[in-house]
Amino acid sequence: MKHMGLHKTSLHPKILTFLHDHGIDSFYPPQEEAIPQVIMGKNLVLSIPTASGKSLVAYITILNKLLKEQGKALYVVPLIALAREKYEELCLFEKLGLHVGLSTGDLDDSDPRLSRYDIIVCTSEKADSLLRHKASWIQSVKVLIIDEIHLIHDPTRGPTLEVLIAHFRALNPQTQIVALSATIQNATELSLWLDATLVQSDWRPVDLKEGVVFNKVIEYNTGKKVPVDGTCKDILATLVQDSLKQNGQVLIFVNTRRSTITVSKNLASTVKPFVTREDHQQICSIIDDVKMHHAEHTSIDDELISCISSGLAFHHAGLSSHQRRIIEKSYKQRLIKCIVATPTLAAGVNIPAQRVIIRDLWRYDTTFGMSPIPVLEYKQQAGRAGRPRYDSFGEALTIAKDEKQKNHILARYIHGEAEPIYSKLGNQAALRMHLLAAIATGFVETIEQIYEFIDRTFYSYQADTSTLHDSINETINFLIDNGFVIKNTDSLNATIFGQRTSSLYIDPLSAVQLRTALEQSQTKHSTEISFLHAICSTPDVRSLYLRRSDGWVDEQVDELKDSFLLDVPESSSTEYEWFLSDMKTALLLNDWIEEKTEEQLISCYSIGPGDIHSIVQAGEWLTHATREFARMYNFPLVPFLTGLGIRIHYGCKKDLLNLISLKGIGRVRARALYKHNLRSINDLRKVSIEELGNVKTIGPRIAKRIKDQLGESFDESKRRLTEYNEEE
Repeated sequence: MKHMGLHKTSLHPKILTFLHDHGIDSFYPPQEEAIPQVIMGKNLVLSIPTASGKSLVAYITILNKLLKEQGKALYVVPLIALAREKYEELCLFEKLGLHVGLSTGDLDDSDPRLSRYDIIVCTSEKADSLLRHKASWIQSVKVLIIDEIHLIHDPTRGPTLEVLIAHFRALNPQTQIVALSATIQNATELSLWLDATLVQSDWRPVDLKEGVVFNKVIEYNTGKKVPVDGTCKDILATLVQDSLKQNGQVLIFVNTRRSTITVSKNLASTVKPFVTREDHQQICSIIDDVKMHHAEHTSIDDELISCISSGLAFHHAGLSSHQRRIIEKSYKQRLIKCIVATPTLAAGVNIPAQRVIIRDLWRYDTTFGMSPIPVLEYKQQAGRAGRPRYDSFGEALTIAKDEKQKNHILARYIHGEAEPIYSKLGNQAALRMHLLAAIATGFVETIEQIYEFIDRTFYSYQADTSTLHDSINETINFLIDNGFVIKNTDSLNATIFGQRTSSLYIDPLSAVQLRTALEQSQTKHSTEISFLHAICSTPDVRSLYLRRSDGWVDEQVDELKDSFLLDVPESSSTEYEWFLSDMKTALLLNDWIEEKTEEQLISCYSIGPGDIHSIVQAGEWLTHATREFARMYNFPLVPFLTGLGIRIHYGCKKDLLNLISLKGIGRVRARALYKHNLRSINDLRKVSIEELGNVKTIGPRIAKRIKDQLGESFDESKRRLTEYNEEE
């Protein structure tokens, strides 16, 4: 094996075997520089382009540590989809005797099963919740891998990631930290903060050519100009056709979900001729998968199927996770030739293309209107160009409308540097959540210890200390004033309310609003919509955008004005528009539990299946939190909130609760059974498998699955239903 700069005997024999089995007989230059550092146990910040070998460095770090000493490795990623992808890759280590686990779910749980695993993959939120629940195995983590460390810059995920790292460093200073990222401008700052060696490089296994297309000519970053040749009138279609002729694949980034669909439809006739007969046969099975996965067929399914049949697809956060996985898998199999996506794909799973076309360098901002995207975002998208093993080079192209815009793109994006990343821990929402967690877990007990803890963060490294202390004091006062924390002579202690809020992993401000709603419910006539509105008013639920055509929401407020558990702002105030957005979101959840179809919700609320799932998931979690507070304060609402939570989970009316707990029986199939007078588990036991299979939407396969389950013990959903029935 070839190891430039790394002696063969430095690696554990099992690592050498692993590399040999996977055909790795040499390292990329950045790997040659990084691996000796991690073998010596040093912390590392690895800032190199996409597909330059970051993951292999992380894997060797894990193997080197765990094959030499007892302990665990924690691999933290920003997204659930990435966690799943990373878990599947790391399962290769099972052959070396290392057990791999995945945890991305319940944030109100220490997940004790994880103690059985050597390598644990999770999201940053799940890792943070494990710290809050004092998971017994946390102290044995010897290696902490942070993937996509640049997301410290992200206002939503960044603070959690930053606090997680600071917490680990304080808890066990000996834990080896490896932080991975595409090229970032101020990587030196990160490495100094983490006391880590920095390996930074622009080297790529596949050369990247960046260019601007104007007047049917590509001007590259080298200054070279090449005419675009093709039969299509549209320049975008011409660029796609040109790449497909070279057996390439294409990623197109646009700025809106609607554009992904429109552009995909427009390109269908360009891409379809490149779908072979063999491709078409496999594409038919992909289409069957899309149709079979959900009992509820929607117009978005129809649009997606139409595009996939032509060899391309659109991709955005409004699609269901299953739809996105199908598209990503089919693209990796080279059955889908072109994906038109919003920028969320650039931060997702590993999907390279021969040619990346960044059509839109502007995006609408609610505060500033149309604004240019950051250079860092452009670099992330451009970095997807070039498929290792398939391409000798990758191309990232943008399209200019005139000479002035072409020169601007060249100067700002192609020749410009990405912006430095900054901590986002300083905002009050992040501070109140993470400071409460630090106090509730007993990690800090005095204001001085809080200062010391925050001093370990990247925020402290970048910000003025006096400003920092003012923000901390303001946050502590909020926690004391609202009953989360009690201040004694020289110590801070969390109340039961504070401890439960922290363990539930919700914003303390959400907890205050939910407590207020529970208190108000004692003197007001409350209904499902009363609590749905209170839940959707919390900062933990992202409310739906209010459109000009949404006057019907205001009408609903008038009809339900006596049901609200939180104050209704004056209709002339700016807060009223936010109130209406929250109400619109609550009405979506109400329609969901009243069994409105997904197609009806998509049409009425102008959203996608992925948005519905996201709101349902948040609504269910906040309902669970409300129930826990009701239980804690002895409010007589626990059975009601338990039932509401189950209904949100399944999207059904009360009369389906006995059927819905069966695996594979969603609300559509449950309603079909109910209409067939099969309304309980006993009813299902009495009928033959043949009669069951004849029920609409059931069929022989689902019927057999139902019958197989009837003799099984209660699963978790049945347990919850039993608890609900007992409380009733």
